[in-house]
Amino acid sequence: MKHPCYRRWPAAAKVSFVVLLLGLWAAATQAQYRPHEQLGELFRQVQLAAVFPDSKTFPDCLPNSSPEEILQAYDREKGKPGFDLKAFVLRHFTLPPEPATEFRSDAALPVERHINKLWPVLTRQPIPEGSSLITLPHAYVVPGGRFREIYYWDSYFTMLGLQESGQVQLIQNMVDNFTYLINTVGHIPNGNRTYYISRSQPPFYALMLRVLAQEKGRAILKKYEPALQKEYAFWMNGQETLSAAAPAYRRVVRLPDGSILNRYWDDDPSPRPEAYKEDVEVAHASGRQAEQVYRDIRAAAESGWDFSTRWFLDQKTLQTIRTTQLVPVDLNALLYHMEITLAEMARLQGNLEQEQLFQQKAARRKNALLQYCWNAQDGFFYDYDFTRQQTSNIPTLAAVAPLFFCMATKEQAKAVAQRLERDFLKPGGVVTTLTTSGQQWDAPNGWAPLQWMTIQGLRAYKHNALARTIATNWVRQNRAVYQQSGKLTEKYNVEKPGAEGGGGEYPNQDGFGWTNGVLLKLLQQEKKNR
Repeated sequence: MKHPCYRRWPAAAKVSFVVLLLGLWAAATQAQYRPHEQLGELFRQVQLAAVFPDSKTFPDCLPNSSPEEILQAYDREKGKPGFDLKAFVLRHFTLPPEPATEFRSDAALPVERHINKLWPVLTRQPIPEGSSLITLPHAYVVPGGRFREIYYWDSYFTMLGLQESGQVQLIQNMVDNFTYLINTVGHIPNGNRTYYISRSQPPFYALMLRVLAQEKGRAILKKYEPALQKEYAFWMNGQETLSAAAPAYRRVVRLPDGSILNRYWDDDPSPRPEAYKEDVEVAHASGRQAEQVYRDIRAAAESGWDFSTRWFLDQKTLQTIRTTQLVPVDLNALLYHMEITLAEMARLQGNLEQEQLFQQKAARRKNALLQYCWNAQDGFFYDYDFTRQQTSNIPTLAAVAPLFFCMATKEQAKAVAQRLERDFLKPGGVVTTLTTSGQQWDAPNGWAPLQWMTIQGLRAYKHNALARTIATNWVRQNRAVYQQSGKLTEKYNVEKPGAEGGGGEYPNQDGFGWTNGVLLKLLQQEKKNR
């Protein structure tokens, strides 16, 4: 088993001229349908009336004619007696495809074979369709269920499983798709939907490059330097404007000692199109300025932890969400890794000056994270509330990120491991937070990406027994649900053996990309350690 820290990982991937040409062609020819902008009042009425049980359905629909023509028809018909909004929508839009119904799981099959049979079911071809879907130049893997598009951070963990399945070309395709998005959109959006463009997700692109490099060689890393530079510039945009009087702008935050760390953000302070009614209701109930509530909700969506008491001021209710006031420990660990990777890319290019620059950036970020996000009294890493100038003191599995990226000291790692074993370890893995709130990124749920980062982070600091226990518990939980239902799901109730997860804005989803990926990787490690 290789040490999971950056210095032991291989590197990078290649963007071909042909891929870029295909991407530019797709951008030029695809109709960039933006339902939340182009449908105006019709969009708002459909969403507020809850025409579909899942608010994501309507933004994913395919219009049967131009938005202008549909709006003209709506204006003509809406005032007529007996007007039926849902019937109107069904006439003028094609519903998004349902999950594949022809696939039948067989729980008698080993779970590894089940996953390998699922990859083609979850793979999508780059076919322009005129919906809100952004056409990509290559095939890609979706998570499953209601998630009919790629998701940024999901895809890294999916790639771990594709690697174990020998799907190198599919990994290459997905890396090139994300590179295409950086070069056309300017960053990697939450997913390849037009309504996701204003926000991103946890920046795992550099780690994706390393997965590909394990298959194609370290030298390939330098080919992706321009794209990673653009991704980094997106996250650091506006850093030169920060001052003591104006300490935050978009995703950058200046701390009291002049250090710069990052937060989650969204450039659009309006209800999320895919959860429009829900967001309007939360903002109304909060009694706060609606735009700030929407911004904090969207920032939490960018974090991938949508939603968790991690972001709530009262640690209870979504109405108190304050994501943009927090410097997340895991986001800054990811950006540390991006800086380390950019330094490595510069070294491969022979650019010693730039290598030194990014090494210094990484060192400064590491020092700032250890200063601001570490609570010595608790012996744990927390998000930092820069408005109150104190750690949030809300214990979550985000605390494992400094271990995963080998930023923590041995003493800090030991303290985190002890806290994990005492409070987070459950029969089905490790629980996301210690609060049961009904939100999906809280107790009793466990999630594949957090299990993986916890296990690898512990192994990096030689806490192998605890890492092995967590891995064993998680694999057992996955297998138990699979044997009962024939499914691998988005999340699990790790406090109850054999139970699926719950809570949140939508039902637990089947598929499921990152669960498949992490499970295959853990099963392979299990075989190697026998």
